[in-house]
Amino acid sequence: MIRRSWAEPFKIKMVEHLRMTTRAERESAIREAGYNTFLLRSEDVYIDLLTDSGTSAMSDRQWAGMMLGDEAYAGSANYYRLERAVRDVYGYKHLIPTHQGRGAEHLLSRLCIKPGQVVLGNMYFTTTRAHQELAGGRFVDVICDEANDPDDLSPFKGNVDIKKLANAIESYGAGRIAYFCLQCNVNMAGGQPISLANVRAVREICQRHDIPIYLDATRAVENAYFIKMREPGQSDRSIEDILLEICSLTDGCTCSAKKDALVNIGGFLCLNDDALAEEARNQVVLFEGLHTYGGLAGRDMEAMAIGIRESVQIDHIRARIGQVEYLGNLLIKAGVPIVRPVGGHGIFIDAARFLPHLPRDQFPAQSLTCALYIDSGVRAMERGAVSAGRDPDTGENIFPELELIRLTIPRRVYTQAHMDVTAESVIDLRDRAEEVVGLRMTSEPRYLRFFQARFEPVEGQSVFRRMPARATVSP
Repeated sequence: MIRRSWAEPFKIKMVEHLRMTTRAERESAIREAGYNTFLLRSEDVYIDLLTDSGTSAMSDRQWAGMMLGDEAYAGSANYYRLERAVRDVYGYKHLIPTHQGRGAEHLLSRLCIKPGQVVLGNMYFTTTRAHQELAGGRFVDVICDEANDPDDLSPFKGNVDIKKLANAIESYGAGRIAYFCLQCNVNMAGGQPISLANVRAVREICQRHDIPIYLDATRAVENAYFIKMREPGQSDRSIEDILLEICSLTDGCTCSAKKDALVNIGGFLCLNDDALAEEARNQVVLFEGLHTYGGLAGRDMEAMAIGIRESVQIDHIRARIGQVEYLGNLLIKAGVPIVRPVGGHGIFIDAARFLPHLPRDQFPAQSLTCALYIDSGVRAMERGAVSAGRDPDTGENIFPELELIRLTIPRRVYTQAHMDVTAESVIDLRDRAEEVVGLRMTSEPRYLRFFQARFEPVEGQSVFRRMPARATVSP
């Protein structure tokens, strides 16, 4: 039987014009931005794959819901509708809204970490680890070894290594462990999911040692989809059912609603412990806003409540993951080195293998993001040594095993034609990779340097050693 093409489960009601730029304009723009794609102006970007955070297209129902915003300072009706949606879909007892995910990370770290404690987890995430360190903690990675091998085809490379977890508990002592930070669709590993069986095993061990588990639920819906598709015995279950079980095995969560929940701003902290939730409500007033708005307008909470329910619809999540797989398969077929299997929210190119002539201290992933932008106007982001930062004890650069660039696909925004343009540019760059030069850092912020650091080429005035003799992909 011939497999038929798939199409997005929506139609387009409104469009946004994209500005077409010349190569010379892009060369100037990236130079002005200090060779950091985060510092580019969005008007100079053609296809924006920097992040899927807050960049989704909202549905007609979400936009209609925006008109129902109750902008009361206290007790907004939208808060209570959001609370009901979170309880129905995620299952937690207490909801504390925040302006976005890192607001929730900040609160959880302040509430649960004492100086000198460690946080165990299946690979760090940048903002999460930063808040844990600011609270006096240290992150200890217990992810499986497969996560660091881009070519390993294991279906659940986000899994916790149970032996590493047991050894860490024995080494540090349960009393020194603040909590276990459980990531779904592990971002820094290439969007790799964790299996339900592994979550159950982690819960059993942590419960035995009285270690709470807090879930990063930012992409838990996507993880639930992978469980349904890949894990034996789960194919007949709904996304909602799988998601509820994941959450039931944890004590609370932080969530950036700007991803799975399909909104442009918002997040939340969920807790099951009554006393901890009461303290969180007290602290949210200091940093975010009253506990019934948490830094959000009523209209934003309404859009989030609707988006949460839309996010678990199977036609939506199948198409969302399908578009990522479409781009990934184009690159795999062309021999581009990417993290496999294809993850949930983006394609992660192995920049160290893509640019083998560049040493790690010349930040090959950062160089490749700049080369891609110059070539086609596609904006991606670095996920390698720049994102990893410095060792908090020695101050030396951390060079993680994975040196990646992330092509992150916003939800319900781009068409397959945009994916084709992106793939063509990446493939063309692969064929002339030796032309790309490395970068040196010229300005380094104290925290989360990848957002605002500035760079310059180690030779010449461009990340390309010479102008290509033939035309490149250009919108």
